[in-house]
Amino acid sequence: MVLDEADGSTGGRLMDLIIVLLFTAPMALAALGELVGQKAGVINIGLEGTMLTGAFFAMLAAHSTGNPWLGLAAGTFAGVCLTVIGGIFSVGLAADQVVVGTAINLLSMGLTSFLFRSKFGSSGQLLSLPPLPNVARIDVVTVILVGSVPLILWLLQKTRFGLVLRAAGEYPKAVEAAGFSVVEVRLLAVAISGMFGGLAGAYLSLGVAQSFAENMTSGRGFIAIAMVTFGRWRPLYVFCACLLVGFLEALQFRFQSLGIQIPFQLVLAMPYIVALLVLAIVGKGTVAPSALARPYSKE
Repeated sequence: MVLDEADGSTGGRLMDLIIVLLFTAPMALAALGELVGQKAGVINIGLEGTMLTGAFFAMLAAHSTGNPWLGLAAGTFAGVCLTVIGGIFSVGLAADQVVVGTAINLLSMGLTSFLFRSKFGSSGQLLSLPPLPNVARIDVVTVILVGSVPLILWLLQKTRFGLVLRAAGEYPKAVEAAGFSVVEVRLLAVAISGMFGGLAGAYLSLGVAQSFAENMTSGRGFIAIAMVTFGRWRPLYVFCACLLVGFLEALQFRFQSLGIQIPFQLVLAMPYIVALLVLAIVGKGTVAPSALARPYSKE
């Protein structure tokens, strides 16, 4: 994957890869968190809202304090809170997960727009946020992303917690029979999903855009959910699927810099078109966790 034809050196290719990773990070972080939640039987349709909420509160904290680290922490915490609130309804009260997720998305869109306009004016303003410290454009969040792939794989496959979590998504009755609470396990998985989703949104505003705009997630949360299916609920496959979409997203800026005359609407739509095509091609035959999106209650 070489985005800069003007520089064929190893350093230039490495920088191109780093740029692709930069665009991949928000979607991949959200998708990895969503994978954990779905493995436990919970599909977070509200992931788009989680990312948007994380992006807004990360911006607000970083703008107010001038500290991007506090921004990352605030965005991550906001994502956890919002997702756990949704989890209380969808897991604790056994409400329909799709309906709850849709409500979370609508709440996030309305709340962030209202708060943003209240603080920065009805038309908003172009914000300039303090950048995350980095070395050759590699920052702590990209390191977390790369490290999360083997960590989640180990957590799910090699630990007792991972076994219980996967059982909650495949055969919840076995979890209860073993003395664990399905509700508690799923709520913990939801919190992990919210943590990754909030961090993804925070990085979108602080690491990628270094600004904030209303509805800036632009469907990335929904694509992240699709990438979990594309990656067949395997952390490495999910990460590679997100790399493909991240490459296409970065490619639009390369086209612009090279002066290639392609309608910008088509270039902007490329990641979404590819996501739909991939799902249409590989969606058949995939085996989701058997209890995915099915509320559980003790008999």
